[in-house]
Amino acid sequence: MITTTELHLSASAKELKKIPSDALVIAVAKGKDGPVLLENPLPAKASRALGDSLEVLGITGAADEVRRLPGLAETGADSLVLSGVGPLEDGKPLTEEVLRRTAGAAVRQLAGLDTVVIALPARTVEAATAVAEGAALGAYTYDGHKSRLKADGSVSSTPEKTAVNTVIVHTDAADESSLTPAFKRAAVLGKNVNTTRSLVNQPPSHLYPETFAQAAKDLTRGLPIKVTVMDEKRLERDGYGGILGVGKGSSRPPRMVKVEYSPAKSAVHLALVGKGITFDSGGLSLKPPAGMQTMKLDMAGAAVVLSTLLAVAELGLPAKVTAWLCLAENMPSGTAQRPEDVMSIYGGRTVEVLNTDAEGRLVLADGLAAASEEAPDAIIDIATLTGAQMIALGTRVSGVMGDDGVRDAVKAAADRAGEQFWPMPLPEELRPSLESQVADIANIGERNGGMMTAAVFLREFVGQVDGEKIPWAHLDIAGPAFNEGSAYGYTPKAGTGVGVRTLLAYVEDVLARTVRG
Repeated sequence: MITTTELHLSASAKELKKIPSDALVIAVAKGKDGPVLLENPLPAKASRALGDSLEVLGITGAADEVRRLPGLAETGADSLVLSGVGPLEDGKPLTEEVLRRTAGAAVRQLAGLDTVVIALPARTVEAATAVAEGAALGAYTYDGHKSRLKADGSVSSTPEKTAVNTVIVHTDAADESSLTPAFKRAAVLGKNVNTTRSLVNQPPSHLYPETFAQAAKDLTRGLPIKVTVMDEKRLERDGYGGILGVGKGSSRPPRMVKVEYSPAKSAVHLALVGKGITFDSGGLSLKPPAGMQTMKLDMAGAAVVLSTLLAVAELGLPAKVTAWLCLAENMPSGTAQRPEDVMSIYGGRTVEVLNTDAEGRLVLADGLAAASEEAPDAIIDIATLTGAQMIALGTRVSGVMGDDGVRDAVKAAADRAGEQFWPMPLPEELRPSLESQVADIANIGERNGGMMTAAVFLREFVGQVDGEKIPWAHLDIAGPAFNEGSAYGYTPKAGTGVGVRTLLAYVEDVLARTVRG
């Protein structure tokens, strides 16, 4: 059961003494000549004394540096927290993303406390909202399935630290009317990013196609959302050969889950298709053991499209959004698909499977073809698709490919949301490498530029409306979806939730352009 909680967010411009809390967060920067205490609501004398003590306390102001000190009599907080913003640029205000990361780092590292006041330099609605977003993204913990049993069999009396429950942003913009809906959006966004993280963090013993489908039903309960679960019998009847082929080797049959939010007055229809491989062993093209250790992450794309739709519905945006969750477990067995098998994708196109570890594009092909039948205004698919993404862009920058208009709009949305996406081309010379002698197309082609080759494959399954191809983009989040290193900023270890912020911003941007048009 995936449970989600929404951070309680509010704003205040009151004197600090009148805002009781467990901790008060202020900012310190890494200046040219040492640490610098930034603008804060502390009384001038206390602020000067604290600023003069930074070096003695060993505080540098580096990004992610969060230091707790005893509370000051001038505040209503039990402790004072200094959160580093990193290098200070002369004369320039902190960017919204720096504010997000600074607030997120503090809230993440203050897990176990209930109420935190954040007093970063945030005089405007935009700056205060960035602080709120960072706090909502940082307020996440996941203790999974720990039993709390000690070695002697007794139960530990020390509970796991829970995420911060309430954040009050101290800002001069507290009384601005636009701040309330902005904070509501921040809380909803944070909750659904954290839903994605928890889905990704679930072990494959507990999250597999059937239970993922049930989670979709549970998470949408109480919202004006329709969920349709297609089991293996319906998938076979309707010709979803990609998902069926990938799932053939597992004892846990695949599912296609269609999630629909369709408000009465929708201005646009967008389709989101997510790769949902709940565990990827590689199939008969078996991965080495070390390569399987994080493969529960391979359903992140499906988690992202589900969570994005949840956010759209909770915010009541006037956009019809349909999410397609392409769910399968890729396992080797006597019933698994073999290299050189030919599968019929939904709609009839055939694929020669040359490598069973290139399975994500097979399930996405079904999803793209099915989504195309509904003639949406645009289709976006998102997937932890290729190791080539990490070779090209590393573990923190995602790739976006597709039609120029959608690709560029996604990049603009990502920039606004604070996520790192980079546009990549779809070179035409890659398409011949996907030719098959026995089928319409092969599932692997040119190894060099493999991220782009995979996108060229997916493009083949995007349909047309009135002879015009449906606008489409493909997002590869293979590296950024799962943080194998240390936590940083508002990003925890393991599932990161990357993509939800970008896709929500994209939906909002499309609506804004539609209204202007």
